[in-house]
Amino acid sequence: MDIFDIFSLIGTIAFAVSGAIVAMEEEYDILGVYVLGLVTAFGGGVIRNLLIGVPVTTLWSQGYLLTTATVVITIAFILPIRWILRWRRSEVFFDAIGLSAFAVQGALYATEMNHPLSAVMVAAMLTGIGGGIIRDVLAGRKPLVLRDEIYAVWAIIAGLVIGLGWFSSHLMLLLLFVAVTAFRILSVHYKWKLPRRSLRGAFAASDAKRRRFLMNSEKRGLNHEE
Repeated sequence: MDIFDIFSLIGTIAFAVSGAIVAMEEEYDILGVYVLGLVTAFGGGVIRNLLIGVPVTTLWSQGYLLTTATVVITIAFILPIRWILRWRRSEVFFDAIGLSAFAVQGALYATEMNHPLSAVMVAAMLTGIGGGIIRDVLAGRKPLVLRDEIYAVWAIIAGLVIGLGWFSSHLMLLLLFVAVTAFRILSVHYKWKLPRRSLRGAFAASDAKRRRFLMNSEKRGLNHEE
């Protein structure tokens, strides 16, 4: 196996388990567990392939990855509850591994096709977060990448440094994988977040002000009638 296959295998295992656990949390049946696990493991790669011009049918040439994902999902489904609870305590760790592995894999995929830097960064991001977004949408959750600690940024940075050629050897790519994983975990531990602007409070205040205005208008109307 070359470095590309290693990252593909790591990401597939991590995200297949993640999708299966989420499906069981939402009380899906066994078919739903397999669907959500496979979608999480391969959804990001399919989206990436669509955007960089790779036939979607290449998915079926990844037989060993599909087999690995299926076996991992089966194991997750039959694990004792106490093991699943133990896995949940380290869920962030496995999620970070999947993000990092797929981000590096996606960037390598795009560079091998001689795509420009922008395409490499997009490929890294979508491969790293695409499966998780599909998983959360199918599970009826707000996508983690859009609401939680810094997530997609680490995948974009991985694509940037690979696209610039700063990390090309196997050792450097492994170091990048470890670094992205570590930064993702640190962002959760220290609650690093991107700037956000919430309009919920402003809308609530505006609605309250409008209601008070309508109530005062009604009172003035009643007083006028009297």
